[in-house]
Amino acid sequence: MTLAQLSGLRVIDQDVTDDAHGTYHDKRSVEQLLEYGIVLLDKPPGPTSHEAVAWAKRILEIPKAGHSGTLDPQVSGVLPLGLGEATKALGVLLIGPKEYVAVGRFHALQDSEKLGELARLFTGPIHQKPPQRSSVLRRTRVKTIHEIEVLEQKERLVLMRVSCEAGTYIRKLLYDMGEVVGSGASMIELRRTRVDHFTEGSGLVTMHELAEAYAVWKEGDGSRLQRIIRPVEEALAGIKAVVIRDSAVDALCHGAQLAIPGILQVSDNLRIGDLAGVYTQKGEVVALAEAEMEAEVIADATKGHAFKTKRLIMKTDTYPKSWHSKGTYKEKE
Repeated sequence: MTLAQLSGLRVIDQDVTDDAHGTYHDKRSVEQLLEYGIVLLDKPPGPTSHEAVAWAKRILEIPKAGHSGTLDPQVSGVLPLGLGEATKALGVLLIGPKEYVAVGRFHALQDSEKLGELARLFTGPIHQKPPQRSSVLRRTRVKTIHEIEVLEQKERLVLMRVSCEAGTYIRKLLYDMGEVVGSGASMIELRRTRVDHFTEGSGLVTMHELAEAYAVWKEGDGSRLQRIIRPVEEALAGIKAVVIRDSAVDALCHGAQLAIPGILQVSDNLRIGDLAGVYTQKGEVVALAEAEMEAEVIADATKGHAFKTKRLIMKTDTYPKSWHSKGTYKEKE
């Protein structure tokens, strides 16, 4: 059963898939995973996120890789890496929430009741200006703090868990908390424990484990590397989905927009403007697209463009051509 079928989709039509083309997303070879895979790296403190990507490219001997959500050099934790064409899907992870565990030092002793009040005060929408060393434009932005939990306190040191919107600066959050209590505060250590639906319990790997698994694959055993490199489709589990016919795949890869006749299944709660993953019947992601019709309309319609392609992920010619030069596809005779 594919990822798309596990999503509780509304069946629009039925068709069969040709096993001679494409690959079931969970049956990819190591070579295919190096082109359509993600690695959940446990980034150590020290290197920049870009350096971690460069090391992964060197270890895996691939020309293209990328990361989702920059971590400062001294920060450790969850850093999803996209390999090859999978880099095009990483932007989806930037939409979801992040979670951090931080150690902060208040410059004056705070009692537990005061810390609880402070956590509640900073929960919800807050105004935040990125620090001077940040890589983005330094203008005040509104970010949402979903939850702040004080886990432990030892004198002036406080261990806290912060669940927040992407783009929130935890160092600046602690600084602002210190300004509110009047004594000042600074961050001592920070670890990211969640990126969207990926957490520390999702099977993080170190750079050393990645290098060792690759070396073992080169010696003939790819089982460890196949467990470490995950299908890119796992990164898209949090968004809506649409399944298309084999005959529509190559047309989409060549720039055609997805029309009603090519759709087999769609998320039941799809609404106009929703971002969706476009999948083959084997569960392979073809593209990311924006819905131009609701699920109910798609189910009843016989023609028209239902989705606007935002990002192509699958390479052209993975599936055979089955479309007219005008950009519309045709069914097999």
